[in-house]
Amino acid sequence: MTALPRPGPAPGVSPGAGPGAPRPAPPAELTAEEAESQAVAPNQAVDAAVQAMVNAAGLPLAEQIAQYEAAYETLRETLASIDQS
Repeated sequence: MTALPRPGPAPGVSPGAGPGAPRPAPPAELTAEEAESQAVAPNQAVDAAVQAMVNAAGLPLAEQIAQYEAAYETLRETLASIDQS
């Protein structure tokens, strides 16, 4: 039986830009005022999806997959609704 190809880079290949590529600089320090002005209100659907992924770690593999798929759908729908507003 032939294995199905897996998405992503080939085994042993770094997904980065290659050796010697410049690395991004660390984020600049924000003042309290800047951080407060950039703060985004928490999204309950996103928080629930993230928590579901955390909780999935202790489940059997088949149940983990279902949890990850449900979290993916929630995140996809949330991002789609943000794009529409």
